[in-house]
Amino acid sequence: MRRVATALLVFAVGLAQAQTLRWSSQGDMQTTDPHSQNELLTNILNSQVYETLTRRMQDMRMGPALATEWTQLSPLLWRFKLRPGVKFHDGTPFTADDVVFSMQRLRDPNSPQRVYANAVGSPKAVDTLTVEFTLDRPNPILPELLGNLYVMSRRWCEQHRVTRPLNFKQQEESHASRNANGTGPFMLVSRQPGVQTVFRRNPAWWNRFEGNLQGFVYLPISNDATRTAALISGEVDFVLDPPPRDVARLRTLPGLKVLDGEENRLIYIGMDQTRDQLLHGRSPDGRNPFKDLRVRKALYHAIDIEAIKAKLMNGYALPTGGQTPSPRGAYGDAKLETRLPYDPALARRLLAEAGYADGFDVTMDCPNNRYVNDERICIALASMWAQVKVRVKVNAMPRALFFPKIEKFDTSLYLAGWGGGSTDAEVMLTPVLRNRGEQGVGVANYGGSLNPEADALAAASTVETDPKKREALVKAALQAFRAQVNIIPLHRQVIPWAMKREVSIPHSPNNWANMDWVTVLK
Repeated sequence: MRRVATALLVFAVGLAQAQTLRWSSQGDMQTTDPHSQNELLTNILNSQVYETLTRRMQDMRMGPALATEWTQLSPLLWRFKLRPGVKFHDGTPFTADDVVFSMQRLRDPNSPQRVYANAVGSPKAVDTLTVEFTLDRPNPILPELLGNLYVMSRRWCEQHRVTRPLNFKQQEESHASRNANGTGPFMLVSRQPGVQTVFRRNPAWWNRFEGNLQGFVYLPISNDATRTAALISGEVDFVLDPPPRDVARLRTLPGLKVLDGEENRLIYIGMDQTRDQLLHGRSPDGRNPFKDLRVRKALYHAIDIEAIKAKLMNGYALPTGGQTPSPRGAYGDAKLETRLPYDPALARRLLAEAGYADGFDVTMDCPNNRYVNDERICIALASMWAQVKVRVKVNAMPRALFFPKIEKFDTSLYLAGWGGGSTDAEVMLTPVLRNRGEQGVGVANYGGSLNPEADALAAASTVETDPKKREALVKAALQAFRAQVNIIPLHRQVIPWAMKREVSIPHSPNNWANMDWVTVLK
């Protein structure tokens, strides 16, 4: 607990008797460069400093942020009016030039958000507070995508030679790795990776604080028992991810409360479907078994998902056969949510038909501090697949190592998750499911799956503006991906948040803790 005490001492020097929040999760943010990683905790913490043109409100609708209004002038032209009087934390005025610069920076190959930046078109400053986006094809959810794209100060980036996002895959460091200059409600005070990150309130923020925080300290605590103990002892005020096995006990303790709800996040298994041979494994015939649909189906049928839900997740999971972060992304189509049944005997027959009656060996890459029980899920899956003679070695690692590895496609089998605030299927179709292509299409298709039929349907849905036609295309695309088992869906997470009773924070389906909404009564 020494690091917790150190954080409090550092924070107390700067903020004296102010209202503060000490909160924790199992991992740490990856970087303070908001354009170089697209991972939940990294985005949550960066969003306290950096802002977007549009913002998700407490009811999950998109509302104004750095843009006050927007108009679609034609199918391929959108105009956004910017908020006047906004300043970056260093005092530099926010202008249309910063928006244009940021959208161009986001298109860089180092940025995983380039898939969204390319989809919103080419920006042009009409005047100091007006930006127009010209598209080469229609985009029915453009304002929603802009809620993922953070605006940086052009002047600050040029001054500190960070006009390009850092290359996270190659573990590049830059001034933007541990420093930040946004327009948001909180200012970065200090960053010690793996130890603490300290923020204080921005007194010049343009918006109104819903809560009373004057600052907060984020403290990564990787060990589940230690994280729970820190909450019980009062050394932290809020835990974003209490271990499911501890939740029932936390509910009974005086002075604590637990809020929970379904998260818009799908946990799934990806497989290398590109290489002719396994990169990390060995098969009797020397081939890559995952290129065979029968093998992919066999792994799916061998998963006892109800056992994972009951015994491992303590009920904090919603098993699904869906391929979107939220069931609403499939427009409520029950067929698209139905799982292939648990049937080990069928799994064995399919493996035998594919030539793998005696199975094969493969390594599965897995984070151990990103999703709820991520490493334990991988171990459970390895045990289930062993029953059908697929021998899996679990290679678990912190998110700081996991994401660079799979982003370089250095994997044969992996566990991942995808989600956020949006329930639209597009947020998963284009980056995760579609074939790898230009402008960031398939940027998170780490297995390199190829599904020409599904890809064409998904591409058509991306530019279709008629709601009924778009719904039909989305459903057809999801069905085509489902038929080929390009990924194996597991469940959507149910997220409990645990906190002191004095802490008030709205629970959010995107698992997003907005610090400007937090109130701490002391």
